[in-house]
Amino acid sequence: MFGKEFQRKYALTDQGIKNTKQATFWTVVVNLVVMGGMGILYLMMSGYMRTLTDGAPLPGGMTFALLVIAFVLLSFLTHMQQYRATYGLVYGEVKSVRISLAERLRKLPLGYFGKRDLADLTETIMGDVNRLEHVWSHCLGYLYGSFISTAIIAVSLLVMDWRLMIACLWGVPVAFILLFGSRQISKRKSEITKEAALHVSDGIQETLENIREIRATNQEERFLKELFAKIDHHEKTMLSGELSCGIFVNAASVIMRLGVATTILTGTSLILAGKIDFMVLFMFLLVITRVYAPFDQALALIAEMLMSQVCANRLMEIHDTKAAEGAEEFVPSGHDIVFSNVGFAYDDEQVLKGVNFTAKEGEVTALVGPSGSGKSTCARLAARLWDTSEGSIKVGGVDIGKVDPEVLLGDYSMVFQDVVLFDDTILENIRLGKHGATDEEVLAAAKAANCDEFALKLPEGYATPIGENGAKLSGGERQRISIARALLKNAPIVLLDEATASLDVENETKVQEALSRLLVGKTVLVIAHRMRTVEAADKVVVLKDGKVAEEGKPSELFEKKDGIFRRMAQLQNASACWSI
Repeated sequence: MFGKEFQRKYALTDQGIKNTKQATFWTVVVNLVVMGGMGILYLMMSGYMRTLTDGAPLPGGMTFALLVIAFVLLSFLTHMQQYRATYGLVYGEVKSVRISLAERLRKLPLGYFGKRDLADLTETIMGDVNRLEHVWSHCLGYLYGSFISTAIIAVSLLVMDWRLMIACLWGVPVAFILLFGSRQISKRKSEITKEAALHVSDGIQETLENIREIRATNQEERFLKELFAKIDHHEKTMLSGELSCGIFVNAASVIMRLGVATTILTGTSLILAGKIDFMVLFMFLLVITRVYAPFDQALALIAEMLMSQVCANRLMEIHDTKAAEGAEEFVPSGHDIVFSNVGFAYDDEQVLKGVNFTAKEGEVTALVGPSGSGKSTCARLAARLWDTSEGSIKVGGVDIGKVDPEVLLGDYSMVFQDVVLFDDTILENIRLGKHGATDEEVLAAAKAANCDEFALKLPEGYATPIGENGAKLSGGERQRISIARALLKNAPIVLLDEATASLDVENETKVQEALSRLLVGKTVLVIAHRMRTVEAADKVVVLKDGKVAEEGKPSELFEKKDGIFRRMAQLQNASACWSI
């Protein structure tokens, strides 16, 4: 019942399976204890009937009082255990599920996040887990426990009278056959509703992220109109989904409750025929008052249970994605970066093809080329932010594809154009470069990156909060914090994506001087756009259409007639002269 397929269907962990088994067990016990209460009423009524018909003495009141007290205590204890198994354990499980999701996401290659946007992943971690938590706590244990307890009760009723048992319980399997028969409709409705909800989340996120551009271009009305249309569509899909599910759920409930009528009709017919006495019918009528109760909540949530499989599939898709894993040790012989016949495809689009070059330790290797030639891809592959599709990349003779990315990145410092900062102080944002760094170390790196100029002018200096992703700072200031973070880490390999592009000439000169001093002896791979950066490089690798077109020292490449590098340099110089 609770095998691997069941586990995947509802995205349960191994502990979640154990919790479901406990919840099922205690639900069975509770249902049987409650049915035992009906047995006490039956015994009391039987005693009084014998008194009325045969003149037997009234049954002892003390005996029934003790039975009632025992029933109340047993009911209280079993309900407590059921609550703990169905709610207490599950709420702890939700925390574990979210943590395991976060851990899994942490180990996935960067390319995965290019296929799933932020709103989608947020909805999976928060919304999908919330919906599954409700199913784990409110439905699975109750439903399967009700199945088992009803089967036990059915066997007991079969012993008393098989005809009344059928009349009483025939509606239960028919109701669930109807519900499970509609699961494809429910699943499809759930998928449509989920897709509409994601469109709403995407629309809200897009509007908030681009609010300045929207206002600057007077497009508020158009964007709000599109967002309202997405919200209206989501509302319609929700109403349609709930209506279709509600029809099946209510139909199933009505069918199941028809057992009351068939029990009364069948029992009356059997009494008139002299085949049973009134007390047998009375017992079945007592059973009817409780036998359907366990399914009431399950029926109300059965549609949610079926639709939750869409959420479970989204969770399992994350867990099924191959993680970027590898050895926990990284002991290279030096830090030369060697690309050997490297190929990389993104969404079936070939980005790199047969790339071969070496970035030597102690040298600055510049990657140059037209937009879309694969420069940034090479830098990300060099740090195993993405994995190669073909060939290999080695650092100090070690294939980085076989090293755990978190271990590997201990030897890397990176400064890319897209700076990521946190809603914290300048000091703490720089300290991210080196865990446990002292304030003196942080301030030294900040000074080397020329952060003093703007930080000391702020109300609280380096203790000033900078807002979400550095919203209170300019682009150049944000870039300098990122550079300071890399300088603080002081790793043997440095990847730069035109780190000085956002700085003015004066600040660029200061940062270039700091970088020149602090990058001595390191392996530096820089994505270069400005000739000033390229001229300072020891080696230039020119990429075009995902291949290495030229390679050599800047002076050598500039002398090549009809060379790509020479043409790019001439175009940039001409552009600079025109702007002057």
